Amino acid sequence: MDKFQKILVTGFNKSGLDKDSWDQIKKFTRGLIFEPAADVDCLFSRFNRIDKKIIDSFPKLKYIGLLATGTGTVDLEYAKKKKVTVCNVPGYATESVAEWVFALILEHLHDLEKAKQVAHKGDFSGDGFTTSEILGKKFGIIGLGRIGFRVAQIAQGFGAQVTYWSRHRKDKAEKTGLKYESIDNLIRTSDFISLHTLTTKETENILDEKKINSLKAGAIIINVSGMEQVNIQALMKRLSKGDITFIFDHPDEMKKENVKKLAKFSNCLIYPPIGFVSAEARINKQAIFVSNLENFLKGKPTNKVN
Repeated sequence: MDKFQKILVTGFNKSGLDKDSWDQIKKFTRGLIFEPAADVDCLFSRFNRIDKKIIDSFPKLKYIGLLATGTGTVDLEYAKKKKVTVCNVPGYATESVAEWVFALILEHLHDLEKAKQVAHKGDFSGDGFTTSEILGKKFGIIGLGRIGFRVAQIAQGFGAQVTYWSRHRKDKAEKTGLKYESIDNLIRTSDFISLHTLTTKETENILDEKKINSLKAGAIIINVSGMEQVNIQALMKRLSKGDITFIFDHPDEMKKENVKKLAKFSNCLIYPPIGFVSAEARINKQAIFVSNLENFLKGKPTNKVN
């Protein structure tokens, strides 16, 4: 099995992987660096943008390993044109993120933060609290990949009426009781909407002004995908009416001024991106990342996205 001449690590440092993973990676290269060099033939990246200019700056480049699921940061077409293989890490945090979605929903429905505060102060009466159930509500899922499908399963467990929209219908999923419907109808009629589409050119602004305006009054929208998929201006205008709740967890990938604007709305709940940080997900992620590297060198690339 061949080795890489030099691997350049960008977007994360040594703390991004466990020692065991670094030890395995070192077996597949003659050099591991954290500063650019002209003779790099392998590039590791997390969220850094890798465009035509960056690809051209490494004439020997033949492999890009993404320590992430999303691929929107890479010019995949140009990489393919230059015969550079790009591999990502899909499915490593399916359970972790799916459970996180319901943690967000339940925290909001039951006002858990306020409950903890009043109990800490000695008020155990429960006065002033109200909630609603997931049971019997319509739960719409946009994007039925691994995470979307797991969210659907959990929503079914709560007794929700689960429907989905995805670019391609999922016959196997529909056999489990999921119902397919148009994205416009799903958005217009759902009590809960969970967004699980990958950020690509096709999904940018998928929640456009028309769709945001059509949201059902009282709807709760959870976005654990990129906010590039949401029309921010239209969302703020709708939030100002006070008749929906929007929850998201990737403010680190947004312009700071947009995060500040959204934070002014009490019905917009913002969390750090911690849905994928379970111990189990961390182990899965590293195992897939390292195996992608090894399999490429064996001539059998896995999780290739271009």
